[in-house]
Parts: sequence; structure tokens; C-alpha cells
Amino acid sequence: MATPPQASPGYSKTITPQMDSPSPNPDRSPIVPAPSTISPAAPRFPPPNLRKDQIPSPSIKNPTMLSPANGVKTGSPIPHLSTPPGPPVFTSPVRPAAVPFRTSPATPQPVAFSSGSSLPTSSPPHFSNGSVELQQQLPSAIEESLPDGESPCVLFSAQKVLKQKKQANVPSLGFGVLVSPGRETSPGPQVIQRDPHRCHNCGAYSNFYCNILIGSGQWQCVICRNLNGSEGEYITSSKEDLCNFPELSSPLVDFIQTGNKRPSFVPVTDSRTSAPIVLVIDECLDEPHLQHLQSSLHAFVESVLPTTRIGIILYGRTVSVYDFSEESIASADVIPGGTSPTQENLKALIYGTGIYLSPMHASKEVAHQIFSSLRPYKLNVPEASRDRCLGTAVEVALAIIQGPSADMSRGVVKRPGGNSRIIVCSGGPNTYGPGSVPHSYTHPNYPHKEKTALKWMEGLGREAHQHNTVVDILCAGTCPVRVPVLQPLAKASGGVLVLHDDFGEAFGVNLQRASARAAGSHGLLEIRCSDDILVTHVVGPGEEAHIDTHETFKNDISLCIQLLSVEETQCFSISMENKHDIKSDYVYFQLAIQYSNVYQADIARVITIRLPTVDSVSAYLQSVQDEVAAVLIAKRTLLRANNYSDAIDMRTTIDERVKDIAGGEFSGSLFCFSANTSTQGSSLRAGGKISTASNPDNRTADKTEKQFYSF
Repeated sequence: MATPPQASPGYSKTITPQMDSPSPNPDRSPIVPAPSTISPAAPRFPPPNLRKDQIPSPSIKNPTMLSPANGVKTGSPIPHLSTPPGPPVFTSPVRPAAVPFRTSPATPQPVAFSSGSSLPTSSPPHFSNGSVELQQQLPSAIEESLPDGESPCVLFSAQKVLKQKKQANVPSLGFGVLVSPGRETSPGPQVIQRDPHRCHNCGAYSNFYCNILIGSGQWQCVICRNLNGSEGEYITSSKEDLCNFPELSSPLVDFIQTGNKRPSFVPVTDSRTSAPIVLVIDECLDEPHLQHLQSSLHAFVESVLPTTRIGIILYGRTVSVYDFSEESIASADVIPGGTSPTQENLKALIYGTGIYLSPMHASKEVAHQIFSSLRPYKLNVPEASRDRCLGTAVEVALAIIQGPSADMSRGVVKRPGGNSRIIVCSGGPNTYGPGSVPHSYTHPNYPHKEKTALKWMEGLGREAHQHNTVVDILCAGTCPVRVPVLQPLAKASGGVLVLHDDFGEAFGVNLQRASARAAGSHGLLEIRCSDDILVTHVVGPGEEAHIDTHETFKNDISLCIQLLSVEETQCFSISMENKHDIKSDYVYFQLAIQYSNVYQADIARVITIRLPTVDSVSAYLQSVQDEVAAVLIAKRTLLRANNYSDAIDMRTTIDERVKDIAGGEFSGSLFCFSANTSTQGSSLRAGGKISTASNPDNRTADKTEKQFYSF
């Protein structure tokens, strides 16, 4: 069948969206569909039990009253995790999904804390400096009210650290932490609108646990124990007055860098804002998939904030950009998809009379009409062989976001700065236009075409990142989408790629989550540990930062991780070991995340945690957090999976750990781990089956299938 002529640039037509023409080479062999990855189920987050940390501003010079309103509590709950903080794959909507979905509520809730008693604390030694002593910065009552190791953004695998290296570094359980640096907290962290005080030696930040010379204002770093000046800022008449400094009153604070002077600077750290969202939708779907997608899209419209500006683009062999100025019909401008859009094409769109970004409160009914007008693909062409110009569609979406805003005609002025989001809803591979690959793997030039497509997609992702736009790709259905080709686009822009079985409830939930994710950019995570504790493995959405991307200090031993995006649902799994035997009563961990939020304000979030050290293995095991430890084991196991030839090697590793952790049941160990830890490890190892370590009758289970799980 001949290919129909392409629509001219900027041509406006009324759409009951067009059916795609077959590929110019319809005889190309289709690809056997491969099963898609199942999105993880929505996490079970218990209701939050939150602290009211209301610390007065530094301008108040009177000592604060010791009351619950000032952050003082009688109990010191220890964090208990029902489910670890979500990975960079979002799994629940920001608000209850609209019909037809029945979903769990809202954004992942802060972890519920049990009402257990606080860990015992002791006063740290005072260091003499002539006639003046280093003072603990807070009264003992406040000191004791904040238990060690508690933070809504950080969860350790144990609340105590073993002093002896030989005992601490055993591989069966290990020690580590889960970190969600961008997690929203309620109430929010203390906000400080000035530059932080940092250690001149190692780069650590002044914090709640450091000792202060109140006569001279000097403070001692908890990481390297170096004495630093504060330019006289910490000079006070009494140590109670130090409560007026937020960084000395709370383990979690946000600094707003005052040196950026950006036009869109807003002095708040709430990263939720109504940034533009453009939906880029695959129109080459069969009827069953399209029906599910339409339900998800209608529910999405009902869930979006009224002030959010939205755009809708369809792609197949052409790119259809929907015009919200037509309030009674679904109307779109169509441009060719075989090549990147020309300047003439984009100029006709951007400077035309159409409205392609419109606030949801003004265009909800039009959006519903557009989604209802979608029609299934009718031509007799296999799913994998249908022409899809995904690359061109994303280019057009970027141009609409960056160009002169067409919604100015309604009196809405686009705010400078801010992160936009493109959400691609895809049911098949990108096989037409720039960044595409041949329909069939048997194409004689497929390796070269794929290499070229990878490079082009990565370049497009970097361009989106430079323009503060994140590209998320949500795939569904049984047609292979060529993940290696699409992944560079999502990764380079700071977005994610998620695979689903279909366009139903799970897809709809993730679509709503994607639209509401608060995304910062240009992130840098710094990890500092005292007492020569080493970071051995990091698993998460980042990569090691180059030396020229961050500030360096004289003896900075921190591990720096570069993040393309900083989001609430991201989680890093960090494994640690003792380099030497620990002689201190406490060890300190400081995590600092620097990023630009959606307002383009430069934020530095600093989290400082103190954990007590113990000699007793039994005391250590009693402090183990079962579910955090299980996640760390899972992450380390999956990290090694790339080096294993088949699943049996990976499963054997978990079997050995389950046996170690089960303790006396297998080895007669005198030290008993929590029963839940071995049970969770067994579940991880087995997936849908039962572990051979727990059930010898299951040894005949299939050994060839590799199973990967998202945490």
C-alpha cells in the first residue's frame, strides 16, 4: 500500500485521529513479543507519626521553652519501616486516582515510628582550649529528646555500630543505609537563607552534634574533629542561645544559597509547583490497549492540579499537536515525523494562533474530548512494524515548552525557570524518523542503526536537561519497545523509563505520579563518615561525580554522587564497612544534597546522624532494622547479578545469607537474628517460588531464569 502524502507544516485540521499508514516495507518480519516488566505494587506506608519541629529563627535571642511545639518529646521512637523508601520508579498517585482506579493514597508517607524508648545517651567529652571549653550546643533535655539515627530521609540497617572491624564486616548481614535525599517532610526542614559554615579541612557542615566554643564562636567538626571559625556568628553568652541557630538545633536543615541571584529565585524549599506537562502519546495502539489508555488518561485529567499547564501530542508516522483554542472539537496541527522539525515548522506552531499549553482549569473538557476522540490502529501491520516517530514528537514537545508561550493570549505569563516534564506513553519501539531503529533485528545494518539511535537519543536527553525538562517514558503492552534505545533519552534528561503489562490501573497510577513528582536538577550527594567508616557500594539513580563538578577541601574524603534529577521517590542504597576498629562511643554520618529546585533556587539539604557504638554482637543484632537490612541484601545481590551466568549463582548467594542470618536453625550460632530478616531474604531469593534454603523440596525449581526485582 502506498504511503499517503504528508500533511503540510502548520496545517490545522479537525481530528478523529488519523490511522497510520503501513510501513514502506510491510514485508519486514515482525518481532516476537517479549513479556514486559511488571511495575512493582504500590508500597504499604503506614500512617505518619510526625514530630513538630518548630525551632525559632536565629533573630530571636531568648532561649526557647522546652515544649512539644519546640521539638521536645518525652519518647524517642526508633524508626520502623513497613516498606523502604520508594526507588526512582513511582508507584502511587499523589492524590487518590479518579475513577476507574482504586488506588492507595497519595505520596509515600513518612515512615511511622514506633513508641520504643530512646537509646541511652551520654555527654561527649569537653575539649579544652585555654580557659574556654567547647560546649555542647544544646541543653541536655533537648539533646536527649532527639534519638540517635532518626531522620525521615535516612534509614540505617541498625541503630548501633559494632566497634570491632572483624565483627562488623561479616558478609551475612552487613551495615548500610537507605537515603531518600529529596523526600518531602512534614513539617518541612528548618530553612536557612545564608551560606552554611563548613569545615575548612574536610568540608563537613556545622550541625546539631558539633561542639561550640561559645566565647570565640569556634566549632569542632564531628567528622574530622578539626576546629573551625564561624566569623563570630556562634559567639553567645550561654549555650542555650545556640538553640536560635537552626543548623545547631535540628539534624535536618535546608540552606538556600544566597549567591545565585537568579531572576526566578524564590526563598522557599517546597519543590511542588505547576510546571508545564506535555503528554506524548503513541497512536499506534490496538483497541484493547487504547481503551485502557483512555481510562488512564481521563483519570489523569481529573487528578491534575487546576493550575497545571498541559499539552497533548500524538505520534505515529506524523506528529499531531493538539490545539486547546478549539473548545468544542478535538483539533490538532500536524507536522511530518520522518525528520527533525524544521525552523519553519516550529515557527508556524509557536507563532501561530493555536494554544498548545493551557491551564487545566481552562481546558479540562477539551482534554477529555481529545482523549475520547482517539481511535485504534486499523491497518493490518504487526505492532512492532508500525511506524512511530517518538524522537520527532519529543523534539516538538521541547520546542513548545521552550518557545514563546502560546497561552499568553489568555493573560498567563510563563514564569522564567522551573522544571517542565514530558511524559511519553509508548506501546512500541521508535521505528521512524530521528533516533529510530529498523523494525526487525534481522535488518543487515541493525547494529549501526542502533548505535546511531542511542547517540541521538542521549543527545536529545541532554538537550532536554539543559532546558530544565525531564522526560519520563511509560511503556505498556506486549510489544518490545527496545529499551536500550529509549533508556538514554530518559536517563540523560533525569527521567525514568517504566515498563507495564498494560495501560490499565498500574499505568494510570504511575502516570499520575509522574505528573506530580517534584524534580530538582543538577544534584550532588555528598556522603561523609567519621572514624574511617568506608562506603563500599552505592546503588541508586546517580553516578560518581567528577572532581571538577564539586568544591574540594584539603582533606575531603567524602564520596560524591552526581544526580541528573532530585526527586521525592528516589532512594540510594549505601553499604559500609569499618576500616579499623572504632574507639569512639559514637560515629557520625553526614549526607548533604545540593540541587536546584523547580524554582531554580540552589538548595543544600544537610542531614547529620549519630549512632552509638557497641562491643556486643547481641546488642548490635537487637538494633537491626529487619526490612532495611533485607533491602540492602537485595540491592547488593542484584548488583552482583551482572557477573553471574545464570540465576542459580545469584540464588546461591542469597541462600548462604539466609542460612547465616537464620542463626541457630542452621549453624547453632549463639547470636540470633530477627526471624523476619531470614524470612524476607527467603522471599527475595524465591520471588514467586519458595527458597531451597527454607524448603528442600523446591530444589527442582527452574534454574535458568534470571529474576530481577525493583526496590
